[in-house]
Amino acid sequence: MNDDGICLSSAEQLNSSCHCLSLNRKALQNQLIELDDTGDLYRMIVTDRPNLISDSAVFVSQECLNQQLKIIAALEQVIHMPAYQEYVLRYAPQTAQFLPKASGVFVGYDFHLSPEGPKLIEINSNAGGALINALVIRAQKACCEKVRGLQPGKVNFLQQLIDPPETLFMAMFHHEWQAERGTIPLQRIAIVDDKPETQYMLPEFILFKHLFKQHGIDAVICDPSELSYRDSAIWLGNLKIDLIYNRLTDFSLEEDNQKSLREAYLAGDVVLTPHPRNHAIYADKRNLIWLCNDDFLQIIGVEAHIRDILVQGIAHTFLVDAKDSKALWSERKKLFFKPAKGFGSKATYRGDKLTQQVFATILQHDYVAQTLVKPSERQLEIDHGIVNFKLDLRHYVYRGKSQLLCARLYQGQTTNFRTQGGGFAQIVVL
Repeated sequence: MNDDGICLSSAEQLNSSCHCLSLNRKALQNQLIELDDTGDLYRMIVTDRPNLISDSAVFVSQECLNQQLKIIAALEQVIHMPAYQEYVLRYAPQTAQFLPKASGVFVGYDFHLSPEGPKLIEINSNAGGALINALVIRAQKACCEKVRGLQPGKVNFLQQLIDPPETLFMAMFHHEWQAERGTIPLQRIAIVDDKPETQYMLPEFILFKHLFKQHGIDAVICDPSELSYRDSAIWLGNLKIDLIYNRLTDFSLEEDNQKSLREAYLAGDVVLTPHPRNHAIYADKRNLIWLCNDDFLQIIGVEAHIRDILVQGIAHTFLVDAKDSKALWSERKKLFFKPAKGFGSKATYRGDKLTQQVFATILQHDYVAQTLVKPSERQLEIDHGIVNFKLDLRHYVYRGKSQLLCARLYQGQTTNFRTQGGGFAQIVVL
């Protein structure tokens, strides 16, 4: 029980009482040096980004995990319904109207754990961190007697000792390629982001480059402006690119520096994953308005038990309308505001932290409001003091199957990878 006499689950008890360090940094270092014996990769991940990876694990019950999987399965069923896609594509950009055969890698389902059960707070179309977490899983140790024998990062539906996450990831990229090109060999992948050398997740780009090369596929990292479109192909200098692993956050490819990429994609001359349609049907924040709306779900023919799972399992979301400003301001402390086309934590605001000036800006742009689901907590010992961290859970999903699960520990309004002791954390399922 806690101080208020409330009975806590085993997972909650461990999240508050186990202050151990479960990350074996020497094992992590050995893995990274095996990939890059210069030590540069280890320095980028551990030294330059000290709060990217947490030293501690997070505990989750099997029942809670099963609920998350039910929510994901229900969402996937609805998202693939033609009636749903037809509706959300009405407000999607023009590039999203193009229908590729590739599905889109690394859909991210993010959850907060409420007293009523897990609540989906958002879906992302190019969720980062999967390959970093795959490394960290193998650098875990049982931190104390309470959890000895439990496998960090091992989830009942992932046979990770048989099928390492990297194996699943490579099969996913090959599936994307084969969906578009059949039996033609995949020879070169470009990992593309704006000014990649300045990106916080640059180490993961490098990890993917190593992974692709280990499997016989040449790989490069570049900015979209470095690409040219000629002879019915995308080129980086004299290198022909077969597939682009898209890490851009301009999900519709509208910016000028993406002109070559946009033209080649719409002509079907390059395999792009994830792509604009993937974002449009999964990750536009306005989609959550309909995915948790029982009336809408009933109209498009969703079965009652699936509707119940979604209405209960998604944080209630609705469109911000300036004509409702008085009511929104009055109820703001119960709400979280997110830009409709946003990503990560960019321009998101907890209502209880809003100033009137920021609220006025929100009313002038496309925003959704979401019922505030306070994240659960993990207590850790930092500098000889007990510190409360907020946590969320992320599933990396491909074609409806969860490939990897991790937690993110943070302080403040949003996940930021800037908190001492925070960052990506491995899951121990009880």
